Amino acid sequence: MPRIIEGKRMNITGNKVKEFRKERNLSQQELSNQPETLAVYICRGSISRIEDGSRTVTDIELAGLSEILHVPVERFFER
Repeated sequence: MPRIIEGKRMNITGNKVKEFRKERNLSQQELSNQPETLAVYICRGSISRIEDGSRTVTDIELAGLSEILHVPVERFFER
């Protein structure tokens, strides 16, 4: 299967995940604990890799992060 994303970054939303997390004064661990209430499981290491762009983000994970961070999904794609 061909890769959809070319280059070093595996996602375009990681910087925004980090920005919104820090605005809410959450650690990566605190953020990773919260999506479990929505049956979305993202470990702290995965949060780190999402934020640094070395891991992809599924639509389910992004929806969970959107709900936990109280940010519309569209905001993750703002430049």
